[in-house]
Amino acid sequence: MQSLALVLLFLALLVGLAYALRWYQRRHGLGMVPGSGANIISTVSVGPQQRVVTVEVGPEGARTWLVLGITAQNINCLHVMPAGAHPTGRPGMPAR
Repeated sequence: MQSLALVLLFLALLVGLAYALRWYQRRHGLGMVPGSGANIISTVSVGPQQRVVTVEVGPEGARTWLVLGITAQNINCLHVMPAGAHPTGRPGMPAR
């Protein structure tokens, strides 16, 4: 019985380590392709395995934000705008 508890504890430790590494990667933006110059600006979960992600891409001085709809099956570009553009397109108006 003691060996079973030890095995279960070891498995729980491995699963916890996997979740901790995944959290750390997301928190610090690791896992991006090196040299791609892509930065995640924001992420919003809209359902199970469905997200809307804003990504900044392009060379310095000509950065662009892409708003992407991401599901388990595909990725769709929903909107393209200049980097740092106000989300409503009207400066001074609060975003909803």
